Amino acid sequence: MQSYTIGQAARLLGVSPDTARRWADAGRIPTHRDDSGRRLIDGRDLAAFSTELAQSAAGGDEESPYTSVRNAFPGIVTAVKLGDVAAQVEIQAGPHRLVSLLTREAVEELGLEVGMRATARVKSTNVHIDRA
Repeated sequence: MQSYTIGQAARLLGVSPDTARRWADAGRIPTHRDDSGRRLIDGRDLAAFSTELAQSAAGGDEESPYTSVRNAFPGIVTAVKLGDVAAQVEIQAGPHRLVSLLTREAVEELGLEVGMRATARVKSTNVHIDRA
């Protein structure tokens, strides 16, 4: 399973490293240390936290602007649902949840799984997934 440093997690969550560090210090995001003593966050834990964070933000501040954004959304895979032929992949990119419908074969070729970094690319109404 992929793990992320506090700085990497902060970029994926769309916050400063100080904010991510405070959340980790408060126990909101579980961390562990690698052999060199760096704090790391397990990809599955980060995926769950990013989804929780986005859901709480969506129901909170009514003054938040609503925008239509295009292009690249680097984030973390929060769900992969495989069918016989088709698949659905969800990415949490900061406050944005993106869902892409693609072939099962494409998901398997990219090796997509919950907790890994990926970038959703939006062109019109299509969402393309790039493995990071």
